Amino acid sequence: MAELNLPNAEQLTDSLHKLKNQQDAVTLDASPTSSSDQNQPEKDNEPQVSYPRTPHSRDGYGFRKSGVSTPLNVPESGSNHRRPEELVPDPNGLGWPAKSTVSRLNATPAERLDRERKMASAVRTILECIGEDPDREGLLRTPERYAQAIMWMTKGYEQRLADVINDAVFFEDHDEMVLVKEIDISSLCEHHLVPFTGKIAIAYIPNQLVLGLSKLARIAEAFSRRLQVQERLTKQIAIAVQEAIKPRGVAVVMEATHLCMTMRGVQKPGAITTTSCMLGCFRTHQKTREEFLTLIKGK
Repeated sequence: MAELNLPNAEQLTDSLHKLKNQQDAVTLDASPTSSSDQNQPEKDNEPQVSYPRTPHSRDGYGFRKSGVSTPLNVPESGSNHRRPEELVPDPNGLGWPAKSTVSRLNATPAERLDRERKMASAVRTILECIGEDPDREGLLRTPERYAQAIMWMTKGYEQRLADVINDAVFFEDHDEMVLVKEIDISSLCEHHLVPFTGKIAIAYIPNQLVLGLSKLARIAEAFSRRLQVQERLTKQIAIAVQEAIKPRGVAVVMEATHLCMTMRGVQKPGAITTTSCMLGCFRTHQKTREEFLTLIKGK
């Protein structure tokens, strides 16, 4: 019978040591904290993998920490940008708050009543200055009515965008355009405090998340219930949709008639102002943009 060549204890121990050293070397090479990886420069252009978000909490929306917003001061002459200290932070998720937006949001019932009284007193002064009698029957309660009306017409200052959306974000494997058009809006021109009215079309191409259809109209309503200019209103709506669901692109077109242009000044009834804001693939892809513009023109 042939004898078997069995390794002795020393040979086994040596082999085990070699195997362990090889495993340690492999682990060290694969480790992300290895010195060779630390010495390599970061690659900014590497594609990042994004995973669909599930809307478990409203705090996940970009509105909660949207950074800085409406400028407080007039920029220096020749400067197109604001310094960070001149911008209003938005930790409350209000979306472009003004200087007194947060104080209005957090006002107590007593403070709200005092606010309306101040406005009513100011309206009474206006009535006197234009040559009217604020004490006559038809105008007796006009200051109070106007104060309440202007608070309602600017209620968008008190609306948190995450609350407007109300978690109506859903996972859906849909990658074609979603369009809601003919959304009626009315707002107040911040230059003359007179209304402008019109219609808005909002479209986006989902990136695995879709937004409840009514929320597009509610976002438009929230921003229109502030003192506005049409150009800013159009852009704010587009950015709000972009922050909410991170789609591949957003497009907003608005057509409106401004009473500050028809009742006074140049007095041109029927003049229509059109503004647009294109983000993402609507800006970079001409065919996508043309499809959107064709759809909003069709009846």
